[in-house]
Amino acid sequence: MTAADARAAVRDGTIAGPTERLAPDHVQANLVVVPRAYAHELADLCARNPVPCPVLERLEPGAFEPRCAPGADLRTDLGRYRVWRDGVLALQPRDVRALWSDDLVAFLIGCSFTFDHALAEAGLPPRHYAQGRNVPMYRTRIQLAPAGRLHGTMVVSMRPYGAEQIEHVRDVTRAYRIGHGEPVAWGDPRQLGIDDVMRPDYGDAPVLEPNDVPVFWGCGVTPQSVIVASKLPFAITHEPGYMFVSDLVHADLTNAPACSDGVSARRPRTTAR
Repeated sequence: MTAADARAAVRDGTIAGPTERLAPDHVQANLVVVPRAYAHELADLCARNPVPCPVLERLEPGAFEPRCAPGADLRTDLGRYRVWRDGVLALQPRDVRALWSDDLVAFLIGCSFTFDHALAEAGLPPRHYAQGRNVPMYRTRIQLAPAGRLHGTMVVSMRPYGAEQIEHVRDVTRAYRIGHGEPVAWGDPRQLGIDDVMRPDYGDAPVLEPNDVPVFWGCGVTPQSVIVASKLPFAITHEPGYMFVSDLVHADLTNAPACSDGVSARRPRTTAR
């Protein structure tokens, strides 16, 4: 399945589940859409917190066709959306065409699904990936560096590994800075303010085995915690786990930082459409 095929299937409703295993060679992204008046502050917050919020691409006001996937439509191609009003989740529509306006600025934020593919290739497949489940995600008590009116706490994703595997896992994921890079913590979840690892705030509950060590990465759902804490008057995001599938290829983003203008550091490879 090509990236374009995956987007078409999501748009048509042929595929309705989490997107991680779709077009596995291609980079997936979180979506955050805010009014123009908040766009510079969101860009600044991402720059101040690059581990959970690496910017893959920032679009012009009103634009919905990203450079990383020519012909795509951010209003329809994620399948499940969240619409926020005054920091409260108000709607969960299938598409957001009726809500789009020239005042809105879309950001695509890097996703840990990028290094999940690399871990699988290295013989370290995350358990949720192997079982076709959604990755567990948790709100932490780790405060972000604020930017203007925007503030909040980090969200993390978790993958369990044996203690003897952690250094290898760190080595594999470190190169994918645009997809959060290496873990931010491992071991006792209480160090992050997570009281019960079996009760994630987003995604599916983990399947743990004896001697598993929880390993935590920054997560692109973090802007959703910012929307809530900052009580943004309006915002659109993706449903966690239901990502945007871009034309970018994972291998092209190894160690590639986001550009200072918020546009993805590499252009997508030409793929069959």
